[in-house]
Amino acid sequence: MKILVTGAAGFIGFHLCNSLLSLGHTIVGLDSINDYYDVNLKYARLKELGITSTDYNAVTESTLHGSRLKFIKLNLEDKDALFNLFENEKFDSVCNLAAQAGVRYSIENPFAYIDSNITGFINILEACRNYNVKRLVYASSSSVYGLNEKIPFSTEDSVDNPVSLYAATKKSNELMAHTYSHLFGIHTIGLRFFTVYGPWGRPDMAMFLFTDAIFNNKPIKVFNNGNLSRDFTYIDDIVEGVVATLLKDVQGAPLYQLYNIGNSQPVKLMDFISEIEKVTGKEAVKDYLPMQPGDVEKTWADTSGLEKDFDYKPATPISTGVKNFVEWYRQYYNI
Repeated sequence: MKILVTGAAGFIGFHLCNSLLSLGHTIVGLDSINDYYDVNLKYARLKELGITSTDYNAVTESTLHGSRLKFIKLNLEDKDALFNLFENEKFDSVCNLAAQAGVRYSIENPFAYIDSNITGFINILEACRNYNVKRLVYASSSSVYGLNEKIPFSTEDSVDNPVSLYAATKKSNELMAHTYSHLFGIHTIGLRFFTVYGPWGRPDMAMFLFTDAIFNNKPIKVFNNGNLSRDFTYIDDIVEGVVATLLKDVQGAPLYQLYNIGNSQPVKLMDFISEIEKVTGKEAVKDYLPMQPGDVEKTWADTSGLEKDFDYKPATPISTGVKNFVEWYRQYYNI
């Protein structure tokens, strides 16, 4: 199968490409390589995939995987270039992970989210429509649940009260996907990701921020005075779920599907920090702060839908996941 993976230089996209390649599929990776966080980490991920080039704006073959993995630097907002890519490559399926990420950043830079998450997503939908792509798996987010108090969060819950622009754009993606499934017969599968962590993770996420601060003897910011819980989900478990939604056919499934993808076992933030302290052998200096705008107190995924339809079974305990990340961090930064 030939699959387009957008956001291929990102955290989840990088791991997804590796997994799909190991299963024998042909991948075209796309990424804008924007500077929301350190681009050197993005280029390092690409290098791990065998993508090294002096001109990322042209389609480049992997030095490790040959024509089975190609990459191009491209903004989803560039409709003409995106359509050309679809016309030339003739994809069987698309996994859209590209987006402007970050809840707090959306408060300061709203237009970046409209450009990437709204304009970019409609371009993906239109490309799938015009070039006969029958399945689109796309990244939504647990942030769509906003201030919902009922837990665990279920895809049956109302999500009409987002508390960040990022969440609003993800809810918009779900509505847009529903429309294209209804009008044009495109099979769309939206995945509401809960807090993902692991090796090669994003520097703006808690796992990376805390580990980096502890190793560099800097205080860590503990919001809501530590009274937070997150459904931390290890990257291998996430990728297993994404791969299943891309490759498996569910008999009698509707064209529009929506799932939570998480660990379904929320962890208290202070317990998460304690686990990092244990593995690093260093105690964190904690700077306790109030709740930040756009944040929520607790996330907890009801993953029963994904379990039923795709046999999704996250299995990585927090102790193993944290250990694996810290080992990667030590190696990446030569500690």
